[in-house]
Amino acid sequence: MSWIFHLYMTKYIVFLDRDTIGPGAKIPTPDFDHDWQEYAQCKPSQVVKRLVHAHIAITNKAPITDEILSHLPDLEMIAIAATGANVVDLEACSSRGIVVSNIREYAKHSVPEHTLSLILALKRNLFEYREQINAGAWQAAEQFCFFNRPMHDLHGATCGIIGTGSIATAVGKLALAFGMTVLYHSLSGRKDPSYNLVDLNTLLTSSDIVSIHCPLTEQSEHLINSHSLSLMRPDALLINTARGPIVDLKAVAQALKSNTIGGAGFDVLDQEPPGADSIAMTLSALPNCIVTPHTAWASIEAMQTLCNQLIENIEAFAVGKPKRTL
Repeated sequence: MSWIFHLYMTKYIVFLDRDTIGPGAKIPTPDFDHDWQEYAQCKPSQVVKRLVHAHIAITNKAPITDEILSHLPDLEMIAIAATGANVVDLEACSSRGIVVSNIREYAKHSVPEHTLSLILALKRNLFEYREQINAGAWQAAEQFCFFNRPMHDLHGATCGIIGTGSIATAVGKLALAFGMTVLYHSLSGRKDPSYNLVDLNTLLTSSDIVSIHCPLTEQSEHLINSHSLSLMRPDALLINTARGPIVDLKAVAQALKSNTIGGAGFDVLDQEPPGADSIAMTLSALPNCIVTPHTAWASIEAMQTLCNQLIENIEAFAVGKPKRTL
């Protein structure tokens, strides 16, 4: 398809799940002739009907499979409003000549900061102390300091990071700033002398904090399981701000209850949102576990960067020069 066609044809753009981006961010208006339709949410059964005449689809979590694509002859581009592309069948798109673009490095500050927030809160027992104070325990102690919960410094600790991408590296830099030793493990087999790379078993046995920052693949699914947890130190923390299925939550629940590990912080779960009687909610009720609702990425600044990149990708495609393609 020529660039002239791309430039002058009115494009029908459909955003399937606008509410996956918070209300604090503004989506710029594409700088070319277009019609825009957006939906707050989208069930898998609604995708075909909503995209039947679309030239450009925007999705974050709504799946676009090979079967769905077979019903969408007008579709030319899929703009993923996230980095992860597991909701789109990339092979099927390639065979049909459909361009797929994603968002990159938009959360390179927000996710590392959230990661360190979870670590600090757990190491300093902030939430437990808050509950104790609200329950009147400090007043009952009748002394100026109230210390009935242990607290630990980050300085001198070892932070083991699974992953070597931009977010993993940013977490490592923050850890170094706190005076921690940083170890990395690369699932892809990366060889880079600038990283303190070790095998997974060494990372698990040597780290006071294990923080996950790798993509979800067949290799990484349930990478953290009962065996890997058994290798960790009994006072170590497990942090996951990557993808939920990388961690076996049943194994974590058992590890926390049996004091196999010291604590855990999760921003991602295998089921989102979790059911009221789920393992995730059981974990959230434990004093040494913090669960946040998949918001590590969602600072106003990060969301705006995502929105800006999203429209940049669409505009680049419209003039025949697609960018950030998969």
